Amino acid sequence: MPSEKQLADTKIKKKILECHKKLKGIYGYRRVQVWLKVTYNLHLNHKPIQRLMNELGIKAIIRKKRPYYGKKEAYVISDNHLNRDFQASKPNEKWVTDITYLIFNGKRLYLSVIKDLYNNEIVAYETSRRNDLKLVLDTLKKAKKKRNVKGILLHSDQGSQYTSRHYNQLLTKYQMKVSMSRRGNCWDNACMENFFSHFKAECFHLYSFRKAHEVKFAVRKYIHFYNHQRFQKKLNNLSPYKYRTQVA
Repeated sequence: MPSEKQLADTKIKKKILECHKKLKGIYGYRRVQVWLKVTYNLHLNHKPIQRLMNELGIKAIIRKKRPYYGKKEAYVISDNHLNRDFQASKPNEKWVTDITYLIFNGKRLYLSVIKDLYNNEIVAYETSRRNDLKLVLDTLKKAKKKRNVKGILLHSDQGSQYTSRHYNQLLTKYQMKVSMSRRGNCWDNACMENFFSHFKAECFHLYSFRKAHEVKFAVRKYIHFYNHQRFQKKLNNLSPYKYRTQVA
């Protein structure tokens, strides 16, 4: 006869497997701990959860570090006003932006994103077959339609799109403040890199995409999940959207 502890462990294992399946293995034992608390009101220490996950042979997907690539010749350079201060006291105070590429079926798609540092919410994004000026301008214009951008500090790296005169003229028109990472220092925009690594580990690398529209659909679906469902410890275990609407 199994003991009471063994029976209890079996019940918890079923719930852990449910979490692992629903979220495609993206949560480690600490996030599973929060998920069990939020979903089933189970208040468990992280140590038995770690033990049970080891017994089940499951663990979170490990994110790979993103390699740094050199920047092109710049035209308009701004100082690093953000200066790695990734905390914001209110929404729409500090934004960060960057571009990553997604390789699928021998093809390449570029993803441009703007993130609010107050709650890590993705404010706007665009995809394109070309890593060009239009991509970043379209992303910025989309953000402008959603929020009052006047006075917001927008931080980027020194990519050629961000140092272009057209991009900086649009920022001036929108009355936004400009900040740029120091040349060759990817850590100055580490919070944006962090989102891309989450997206690739928790979504993009889990599937074999054949068509661009499949990738675009996955991007849209993940960003909605990230904004509305994916709770974060620094946000009191709330999703970015819930944190903004309940706390701000």
